[in-house]
Amino acid sequence: MSDIVISGLGLVTPFGRGVEPYWRGLLGGRSALGPARRFTAPPYRGEPVGEVPEAGPQPDAGPRKSAYARAALQEALHAANLARLPDGSVVILVGQAVLPRPDRGRARPTADEREFMGPDPAEVLGVRPDVRYVHLSHACASAVFAVGYARELLRAGAAPVAAVVGSSVLNRYEYASMDVVRAVGRTAARPFDVERAGISLGEGGGAVVLESAAHARARGASADLVVAGAACRVSGAKSAASDTGRIAACMRDALDDASVHGLDHVHAHATGTGQGDAAELAAVEAVAADCGARALPVSSHKGAIGHLLHISGAPAIAAAAQTLRSGIVTPTAGLTRPEPTDRLVLPTAPTEVAGARTAAVNSFGFGGNNASLVLLRR
Repeated sequence: MSDIVISGLGLVTPFGRGVEPYWRGLLGGRSALGPARRFTAPPYRGEPVGEVPEAGPQPDAGPRKSAYARAALQEALHAANLARLPDGSVVILVGQAVLPRPDRGRARPTADEREFMGPDPAEVLGVRPDVRYVHLSHACASAVFAVGYARELLRAGAAPVAAVVGSSVLNRYEYASMDVVRAVGRTAARPFDVERAGISLGEGGGAVVLESAAHARARGASADLVVAGAACRVSGAKSAASDTGRIAACMRDALDDASVHGLDHVHAHATGTGQGDAAELAAVEAVAADCGARALPVSSHKGAIGHLLHISGAPAIAAAAQTLRSGIVTPTAGLTRPEPTDRLVLPTAPTEVAGARTAAVNSFGFGGNNASLVLLRR
């Protein structure tokens, strides 16, 4: 069975358009979080958020949500050495909800609703009857669930190429949903910090292009980054809380699926909440003990750009991919007083990991949606 590889990645983040500006921001330990310039909503009280800069991709007409997803997909296709998706490809759109179809008797969504639902496939890729679309929603673990699903489609020979695409735009509905459960911090998110006080919401877009290693090599595309393991679980003791045992079990399943017995890095979900970060750290500690690790570097991007909700797995995958290719683990922005750990290292500065070959990517969401990937660099 051929390896399934990530041949292209694309991002739009509060650092701007592209994977490189995002990576430079992470390496510098910078935070793009601050008071909103555009976003307004009844529950918003001036907390730091991660807005895409106005110099970034903005639509001439139509919703920003589609513009961010389209820009991310364009970058990912270019990185994959593809002018367009081949006929028969599958696009997995991740997001809160499918846009209603006015031609089926449903009311056309309002501008506010368009920032909550979607993105629209036709606005992201154009009209492509030769491409199949799937909409997938697993809360904030959606993008990683989608990568796992794409891997199974490709292994089954159901498509030559699969693309996971999505975006998030700051909007009144999702902001209110996070505010009502008291997840939003009044100061910028500080994952893993002993004084962390909650999440900061962000916006942007992400795209991941996947195909078999044989297909990528035949086109002259990169085939060095293998999705070696994936585990997606819907299980949790509480709908809005992380569970250490279930997180650890998910990570172990991903490692077993990859036939990997050690890790060089973990890019954590770590949003900056007290309970969530603590549960994840305890789970990673347990997995590190299984692997015999004594100084496993663990970091998160959410102190830099905020939480991009359904598409947050895309910047996580991009950061892990860059770590495997560069041998450098980025610091977690905002982290000044790390939680004490036994077998983990929580970097506050760029940290070299010579010969890094394996990385885990964690992504968790409300409702017990837990997902982990294991990436392997060949």
